[in-house]
Amino acid sequence: MGNENRDFLPQDGRYDDLLVYKKSECICDVTDFFCKHFLDSRRDRTVDQMVQAARSGKQNIVEGTSASATSKETEIKLLNVAKASHQELLEDYKDYLAHHHLVLWKSGDKRYDYTRARCREHSDREYYNGILPDCTDEMICNIAITLICQVDVMLRNLIEYHKQEFLEQGGIREEMARGRLAYRRDNPQRQPVASGTMLSRREDELNTREAAISQKEKELAIREAAVTQREQAITIREQELARLLQLAGLGSDREQ
Repeated sequence: MGNENRDFLPQDGRYDDLLVYKKSECICDVTDFFCKHFLDSRRDRTVDQMVQAARSGKQNIVEGTSASATSKETEIKLLNVAKASHQELLEDYKDYLAHHHLVLWKSGDKRYDYTRARCREHSDREYYNGILPDCTDEMICNIAITLICQVDVMLRNLIEYHKQEFLEQGGIREEMARGRLAYRRDNPQRQPVASGTMLSRREDELNTREAAISQKEKELAIREAAVTQREQAITIREQELARLLQLAGLGSDREQ
């Protein structure tokens, strides 16, 4: 029974093999080290904000990927939350550099080119945990900023991919409909579920709700059409009234 349904809504939800997840882990480690060594957690509220932003970026990738089998909409939303969290963290690192009169490395700087290459090459948290003790706060900020920018590009591409996938294949309703039709096609000898069973009752309830929603949508469309007609009628009346007022004004001018 389980084998014949293995292709229907596959529950892979694997996130730990994603490069974007591995790099988000590295961002969490770098941020944790930075906050513990260069910020005072007792006096600086930025510590909690940075740690939570880094964690939110990673956890929303996990939750979004895990929800992919049942809701592409949820997956896309959570990946966007992860992207936003990393952007918030990015601003915190940039603010630290600015407030402490440190340098944000840019293109053309040898340090920028070297850091960008190393961050592109390494997605293992062991590498960063090994080099952080020998880094200054300026170096750690620029490493974190580089990682965040790389993850931002990955998330943007991943979101666009899932958006296109949704447009082409639809969401869970479309997938369930395709799966049900395929099952009926491949198993014509199977009898439908007898009425009165729990599954049948659930399906009946769902069909009833869908019919009610469809009816409400039709009623709403009729109301919207009526409102549109009223607005058009009011517009015509206003135009006619304006024309009459204009004529009345012209008439009074002539008499004078």
